[in-house]
Amino acid sequence: MPDVKFLLLGFGNVGQAFARLLLRKRQTLRQSYQIEWRVVGITTGRHGAALDPDGIDLNEALDLAEAGEPLDPLSKIKIPIDPSELIRASGADVLFENTPVNYQTGQPAVDHIRTALEAGMHAITANKGPVVHAHRQLSDLAASRGRRFLFESAVMDGAPIFSVWRCALPAADLHSFRGLLNSTTNLILTRMEEGDSYQQALSHAQKIGITETDPSGDIEGWDAAVKVAALVTVLMGVPLTPDQVDRQGIETITAQDVAAAQAEGKRWKLVCEAERSGRDVRARVHPAQVDAQDPLFNVMGTSSAVTFHSDVLGALTITEENPGPDTTAYGLLADLVNAMREA
Repeated sequence: MPDVKFLLLGFGNVGQAFARLLLRKRQTLRQSYQIEWRVVGITTGRHGAALDPDGIDLNEALDLAEAGEPLDPLSKIKIPIDPSELIRASGADVLFENTPVNYQTGQPAVDHIRTALEAGMHAITANKGPVVHAHRQLSDLAASRGRRFLFESAVMDGAPIFSVWRCALPAADLHSFRGLLNSTTNLILTRMEEGDSYQQALSHAQKIGITETDPSGDIEGWDAAVKVAALVTVLMGVPLTPDQVDRQGIETITAQDVAAAQAEGKRWKLVCEAERSGRDVRARVHPAQVDAQDPLFNVMGTSSAVTFHSDVLGALTITEENPGPDTTAYGLLADLVNAMREA
């Protein structure tokens, strides 16, 4: 059974959770899917990189990352400065691209994935940017090289959104969807109902690691908008960028607004929706009050949910409760198995 060589581009919370999952699932991957693997490269944003054709000790890499130490001592060959050269020098069979998202252009992740596909690698990512800004180009390139470009974790972490439509719903036409796709805003609004101030709720979200030090991408609705754009682009086949989504965040919602909604038996939610009309799609992210009859009413904390309306099944709802880096990591693992099985 030949080794499958992995390159991990990005080794933050998700990358480290994926490394731990790989270690935990090693025997399952070997016995059930005939996947024997070794990690030949790891790169980080601030703590260096390592390349070793014989395989990097993941436990040691995790220890260094958790201690905030550089990974460079694990490298057996010189690290190229240019990311594209590093990808090619790794000799990997599969790239896992988990660098931070760029809402406006998808770069540099688009170039990372393009380079990997051109070098004959499968490309798997949790990064929404390449899905929104280069889905068709990267998918066509992957097909031309007999490789796979997969991105299950780009929306709703490990919940099988894209694979359900790709594999389980052949010939179905998606007409519309509506849901909650941003965990940070949902948690903030939940905690404000429970008595936290906006700032207390935001600080809690940052403390548990579901939002960045700069939370503007979540609060202003950009993260939700890029997820809406990804679903429209892939599932409806209509290219859409985040700036084409009518977007409003939760930054203007006050504790008084939350209390007033509660008094009426309602809740504030950051609602994501899109509807097809002929060849056009109307997409929107906006705060709205929902009542107890709304399926989004009881989606609390960091949980997410989306309801799809198609021509064959009516309403189909997928809910994910309290996701995090571990569930995102599972989406990457599922994509790995599917890439190896379907290639």
